[in-house]
Amino acid sequence: MTDAAETRRHQPESDCPLCPRLADFRRANRVAWPGWYHDPVPSFGTLDARVLVVGLAPGLKGANRTGRPFTGDYAGDLLYSTLIRLGLASGPYDARIDDGLILVDCRITNAARCVPPANKPLPAEFAACRPFLAAEIAAMPRLRGILCLGRESHDQVLTALGHRKSAHPFGHGALHRLGSGPVLVDSYHCSRYNTNTRRLTEAMFVAAVETLLDAITGE
Repeated sequence: MTDAAETRRHQPESDCPLCPRLADFRRANRVAWPGWYHDPVPSFGTLDARVLVVGLAPGLKGANRTGRPFTGDYAGDLLYSTLIRLGLASGPYDARIDDGLILVDCRITNAARCVPPANKPLPAEFAACRPFLAAEIAAMPRLRGILCLGRESHDQVLTALGHRKSAHPFGHGALHRLGSGPVLVDSYHCSRYNTNTRRLTEAMFVAAVETLLDAITGE
C-alpha cells in the first residue's frame, strides 16, 4: 500500500460528507471565518511514534482555524508545554502551524476529526469517525501507549480497539493494560474550563503523562 493510500485509510477526505451536521457547520464557519482551515484536521506527528495522544475534536478557534491538533487554543498551551517538558516535543510552540514545533516519538489526533457545534460530537459522529481512529492505531507499528484526553476519548479508543468500556473505567491518571496492545492512560481534558475550575492542574496533567512514559519505559 502506498503512503497516500495508507493516509486515506486513517484520515477523512477534505470536506468529508459522512456527518451532515458537521459538514453544515463547516460550511457555515467558512462564511463566518474565511481563510481558516475548516476541513477534517489531520493528525500531527509520525506513524512511527510510540506514543499517541487522542483528544476529543478540533476546537472552533484552535485546530479548526490552524489545521493542526490543539494549536491555537488554551488546551494546546498546556498540552504542548507538557510534551516539551517531558521530551515528547522540541522547538517553539507559538500556536501556529508553522511555528517549528516538532513531536518526538509522539503523535496527536482526535477521536472526531471535524469541529462540532458546542465542542460536542454526537454518538453517530464518533461512530462515523471511529474507523479512521482504528486504522490509525493499526498503522502505528511501534505504538506502545495512548494518552486519552477526557472520557469520550477514552471510550472511543477502547471501542476502536475492541475492548469493553465497563472493564476499563475512566479515571484521571488511571493506567489500563490491554493484553498485547498498547497501554492506555487517562487524563481529564486539558481544556480551559477544567484548568480554571482546578479539576485539572498542570501538576496533575504532567503526572498523567509521566505515568504513561513510565509504563512504556518499563516494558
